[in-house]
Amino acid sequence: MDWLHTLFFDHSALQAVVVLSLICAIGLALGKIRIFGISLGVTFVFFAGILSGHAGISIHPSMLEYAESFGLIVFVYALGIQVGPGFFSSFRSGGITLNMLALGVVALGTVMTVLGSTLLNISLPDMVGILCGATTNTPALGAAQQTMKQLGVEASTSALGCAVAYPMGVVGVILGVLLIRKCLVRPHDLQAKEKENINKPYVGAFQVHNPAIFDKSIKEIAGMGAHKFVISRLWRDGQVIIPVSEKIVREGDRLLVITSEKHAPALTVLFGTQEHTDWNKEDIDWNAIDSQLVSQRIVITRPELNGKKLGSLHLRNSFGINISRVYRSGIELLATADLTLQLGDRLTIIGEAAAIQNVAKVLGNAVKDLEAPNLVAVFVGIVLGLAVGAIPFAIPGMSMPIKLGLAGGPIIVGILIGTFGPRLHMVTYTTRSANLMLRSMGLSLYLACLGLDAGEHFFETVFRPEGMLWIGAGAALTIVPVVMMGFIAFKWLKIDFGSTAGMLCGSMANPMALSYANDTIPGDNPAVAYATVYPLCMFLRVIIAQVLILFFL
Repeated sequence: MDWLHTLFFDHSALQAVVVLSLICAIGLALGKIRIFGISLGVTFVFFAGILSGHAGISIHPSMLEYAESFGLIVFVYALGIQVGPGFFSSFRSGGITLNMLALGVVALGTVMTVLGSTLLNISLPDMVGILCGATTNTPALGAAQQTMKQLGVEASTSALGCAVAYPMGVVGVILGVLLIRKCLVRPHDLQAKEKENINKPYVGAFQVHNPAIFDKSIKEIAGMGAHKFVISRLWRDGQVIIPVSEKIVREGDRLLVITSEKHAPALTVLFGTQEHTDWNKEDIDWNAIDSQLVSQRIVITRPELNGKKLGSLHLRNSFGINISRVYRSGIELLATADLTLQLGDRLTIIGEAAAIQNVAKVLGNAVKDLEAPNLVAVFVGIVLGLAVGAIPFAIPGMSMPIKLGLAGGPIIVGILIGTFGPRLHMVTYTTRSANLMLRSMGLSLYLACLGLDAGEHFFETVFRPEGMLWIGAGAALTIVPVVMMGFIAFKWLKIDFGSTAGMLCGSMANPMALSYANDTIPGDNPAVAYATVYPLCMFLRVIIAQVLILFFL
């Protein structure tokens, strides 16, 4: 049985792969177990690694460092690609208020970390680790550890602090939301109050009775106002017509218009009257509206179209079709001429079947082509991210220049490429499942290494007075910012409870708490608020973890 001992205990590349794979497999399997409706998910890999380290299992230090670094890099870069498209748009409209409140949660936790280190006599590296655990933010821990290694500071105890505080970090947000609910929320506050997305495409039917637009082309009418709209269908004398830009509008024409709901009153003035039929129901069979036209979704799969403006393709006039909506990453977009197309966009095309088939040839519509991962962009992005992470930034008052490191550089480059890549004709598209695979594999590998490294001294740290102090400090860092900013959001700013709960979960990067909020609060507001604040808070926590080490150590 020597071969079995060699496989699990003799340090080698093979042994490292076997041990880390087993830790990930066991952790992911146990992470599916739900207790009181809460599961730790991939985070259980962390604790599986701790138990393995406590049991005396180890791998070669160089292999451990490599696997931990590579897992962290892959995770944060894929995360940046995922949140990039919504990162800058999250600052618009009502998202500004939610982001400011989330920044309050981040700032309050940061101040408490610095004060706690002084008042509780906990070293700053340990306190930063506790903060990362209290906010369930392992990328921030990775960034802090990289900075400590640059400074020659022992980084393993920060991982212990993270491990000790992590369970309460998961549960503490839920307890904070429950406390706000019990003390402030009345039954009618829990009724579903869906947040209106003023930019979501809205379908309305209008009749032309305004003499100012009689006998004018659709192109001329579109230039008469500042409101964006797309005319999907035109009915005249019982016949349906594809409204290309040069089509002349007559008195009495019926128009099916896609716009934003906030623009509907202005378009009523422009066209004449709006019909009362609800065209925004989920169960509408668009192909049954008339027998002459077909509505079909076509996927953009030709790389040369990535980054082009929709209007530059001249599809409407060339093929006699219309494009009503564009679906991108589960979001509906208005198909205006200035919309920048991305690989993987799904366009709703309206027209005759033969014309739609011709458009499909232009756009690609080869879904299988999208299933092949574009690994070139992934590896190039990682290289660029590491290059950015290695750039030193001198900040007055700090003993040495700050570097974004293995966590900060890739996440920034991922956000920028995810946002601006298509505009520069970079093919950055990956399917949602491929991105999830990269993130899950990278995070699992990182957590397994992190737990394995911290496991040797974990229990002796927890079961002593200092360990109890760490647990208490972590609980305070989780619950106090959540309760304080939740009170301000709900009681003072009158933000609905669903959005308040989602904002708190997003500011703490806590998907487990979001799952609880989604299950107990009607409507989609928790998920919408979470997605609004998550990108900025995740980015800031990665940077703040490094700044705390450099500025106060």
